[in-house]
Parts: sequence; structure tokens; C-alpha cells
Amino acid sequence: MIVFILYVLIFVTSYFLVKAIVTRATNDYASLKTVTFGDESAVVPNRFASVISILTIFLLWAAFTGSSLVPSFLHAPGPFIGTATFDYTAELSDGQRDDATVTVVVTRAGEEPVMPEVDPGTGFAKNDVDEIGAWRSGLIRVERNDEVPEGITESVVAVNGEPLAPGGSVETNYGRVGMSPKGTLNFEPAKGWQMEPIWLPSPEAVAARFMDIARDGYRDSTLLEHLGYSLFRVVVGFLFGALIGIPLGYAMGLSDWFRGWFDPIVEFMRPVPPLALIPLVIIWAGIGETGKIILLFLAALWIMAIAARSGVSGVKISKVHAAYSLGASKAQIMRYVIVPNSLPEIFTGARVAMGVCWGTVVAAELVAAEKGAGMMIMVASKFQLTDIVIMGIIMIGVIGFGIDMLMRWAERVMVPWKGKG
Repeated sequence: MIVFILYVLIFVTSYFLVKAIVTRATNDYASLKTVTFGDESAVVPNRFASVISILTIFLLWAAFTGSSLVPSFLHAPGPFIGTATFDYTAELSDGQRDDATVTVVVTRAGEEPVMPEVDPGTGFAKNDVDEIGAWRSGLIRVERNDEVPEGITESVVAVNGEPLAPGGSVETNYGRVGMSPKGTLNFEPAKGWQMEPIWLPSPEAVAARFMDIARDGYRDSTLLEHLGYSLFRVVVGFLFGALIGIPLGYAMGLSDWFRGWFDPIVEFMRPVPPLALIPLVIIWAGIGETGKIILLFLAALWIMAIAARSGVSGVKISKVHAAYSLGASKAQIMRYVIVPNSLPEIFTGARVAMGVCWGTVVAAELVAAEKGAGMMIMVASKFQLTDIVIMGIIMIGVIGFGIDMLMRWAERVMVPWKGKG
């Protein structure tokens, strides 16, 4: 919630600052329009917003992981690291009371603690020393070295002078001291706002892991092999989906019989997530490459069919009438009117289908995959290797974004008439 609030604050602040400081040039097409609200062609990406958006995500990531890539004053409050102390009051069953001090050394994971020498004191309650890892909690058995006469029981009744009962807790300057229902103390150092590396590693840790895998590979395969296999599966599945989906969409858009026959099937399968089809695909096609490609094919098929059908349905009837009035045949109507006017919708559907295929490849590689970015993510998640998981997600996102940019370029080249009436 804290991260979300900070993100919203940065968004709002950046919006007003950029609008106040940066004056937009007036020699572009959109600025010459008198009406821009609701006109898609007048809305273009604000590059300042894009840059600030990326920097904001990186800054929040670095700040909440204590990254060395940003100044320390930008770091969110981190966990307590160091030596913590608190006093406890022990009471014997015969009414005697004594105070002692507990010293706890809090270290980061993997660090060897340096335990200080502690004077045990002179009373029956002896001073204690213990070690706990950051973001963790541990039992503090204060009675293990106390000198309690035989037949007498001991119980802790207060911490730092505050009364403490079983099930309660006391907040100290270093963290929380609680008491279990059986009367045993436990200490939980203050965690701060930063994320534990096992849940969210820092950017430099992810970059270091990327360099290691790029150099040494992962599970007997290079990084390029993993990415290449995932890309191959996605592209082949998408191409087969487009090869069948586009003609099917055209048929549904041009023939009432095809529309009536296939519309229930397409509309039924469209909302079914590809993940739900994994068991059937395994049963029907096995766990090899064929099953993975079929799953990606089904992820793209219905999207491409609906995009092509929508493209045909969106062709203005006035253009068809004009072509007929000039003596065009049905084949010419199809080639020169319907196909060119439906291509923008098909390209939009292709971009959506490719995104869905990239999202499905992780699930497709769940089943007996030896290579692939999705396989890397799933195997790493089983061993809580979060840096590899995040690295894989970033790579899939970057490649998916690159493919989308390539498809946008192809659309501009192949469909230059889009949005021009």
C-alpha cells in the first residue's frame, strides 16, 4: 500500500510539474486542431511521461530494496541491523524478583555474527546473549542460565518495565518482544519498509544474476537457447493461429452460415483461459513440443478469428457500393476493399494475440520443458530464486515489447491508410 501511494503521488506531482514547466511545440498536427478531446489521432505518447514512468518504477524498486544504485537518502527505512538490548523482569514462585538484560545480535543472511562477551550479573536472573537474522524472529530462552532453586518455578512478568503476559507483546526501540502462550519470550527485530532479498532482490542482484546466466547458462543450456526455444514456440503457435483464425474470421464476417456455425464455438472458447486447456492438451498431444505449440495455437486462434471478423464487419458499406457501381467483381471487392480495410483490426488482434501467447508460454513450458524462459522461471520459483524469476519476467517483457514495436512498424509500412478514412 505504501508503494502504491508513493507511485500515485509521483504520478500526480510529475503530471503538474511537466505541464507547468514544459511547453509543447505548436507545429505538430494535433496542436492545430480545435477539437482534440475524444480524437484518437490527437493523443500521442508523452515522452516525458514515459521516461518518468520507467524511472519511477526503477526508483521505487531500488528504494525498497536498499539498492546501491541510488543514494542512501532515497532508501526506504531498512531492517534493524546491529546489537539490540532489552531488560526483563523474572519472578519466582516464592515472590522474589530480579532483572536481567538480553543482548541480541541481528545480522543479515549469510553473515557470521560476532557475539559479545556479557557479564552474567549477580542475581538469580542472568544476562543473556543471542543471535537472530534480519527479517526473522527467534525464541529467547532467558531461563536456560538463570539460577533458580530446585522446586521453584520462574516466569517473566515484564519487559523494559512494562507488564507482559502470555500472548502479549512489548514494543522496544529495536523491535517487538512477545511472549508465547507457554511464557517463552521471542524477539522480532524491526523490519522497516524494505523488502527482504528473498522476496524482492535489488536491481544490481538481478543484473548480476543475468550476467552469470549469460556467461554460464542455466540447467545445461545457454541463455540464448532458453530464449530461442520460447520465441520459437510462441512464433509457431501464433503463425498457425493466424493462418487458421484469419480465414475463419473472414468467413464469419462474409457468410451468415459460417457466422451461425462458428460463432457459438468462437464465443464459447474466447473467454476460456489457455491455462485451463493444459490438462486436455497433455492428454491429447502429450508433453512434447507438439503439445506446447498447440496450446499457444489455441491461445492465438480465437483472438485472430474475432479480429478478422471485426475487421470485415467494420468495412463501410458505402465503399462496397462504390466498388460495385464501378463494376467490381466479388473477388475484386475482397482484394481491394475488404482486405485493406480489415487489416488494421487484424494487426491490432495480432498484437493482442502475441501478448497472450507470451503470457501463455510460461504455462506451456510447465510440462516437461527442458529449455525455455518459462521453464527457467518455474524451476527458479521452486527454489525461491527470486532474482532468476524477476530476470526471466524482465526478459519476456522486453522481448514482448520488442515484438510489439516490430508489429507496429510493420503495420505502419503495410497499412499506411489506417485512420485516414
